[in-house]
Amino acid sequence: MRRAGVMQTEYKTKTRNAIIEYMKRHAEARFTARDIVEALNKDGVDIDRSTIYRNLERLGNEGKLVRYKESDVNAACYQYTEGHEACNRHMHAQCEVCGRIFHLDSDIFEKMGQEIKDEYGITIDYGKTVIMCRCKNCK
Repeated sequence: MRRAGVMQTEYKTKTRNAIIEYMKRHAEARFTARDIVEALNKDGVDIDRSTIYRNLERLGNEGKLVRYKESDVNAACYQYTEGHEACNRHMHAQCEVCGRIFHLDSDIFEKMGQEIKDEYGITIDYGKTVIMCRCKNCK
C-alpha cells in the first residue's frame, strides 16, 4: 500500500511540474486548459482535462496564476503570474495577433479606475481586466 501512495504522489508531482513548466514557457501569453492538455499530450505526458483543472484551481488559490474570461474564447483563460505577484492589482494588455500579455502597472490606470468609480459607481477588478491591443512587433 505504501508503494502505491508513493507512486501516486510522484505522479501528482510530475504532473504538476509538467503543468508549471508549460505555464512558465508561456508566461507572457494567455492559455486555456485545452492548450495545456494538447501541448503536454504532444510532449508524451498522458493527462486529462480534469487533472489540469484541479491543478489550475490549486495554482490559482496559491496566487501563481490569474483566471479570466475573454469574450472571444469559450473557455476560461489563464496567465502564469509567479514572479509577478502584483498581477491581481494591475491591468494587462494582450496583443490580439501574437497573444503576448503586457503588465500595465502604472499610476495612470489607478487614476483612471478612480475616475470610473467616481463617475459610474463601479470598481475595476484590475487582475481580470485585459485591454486588447496590437504590440509594436505585430503592427
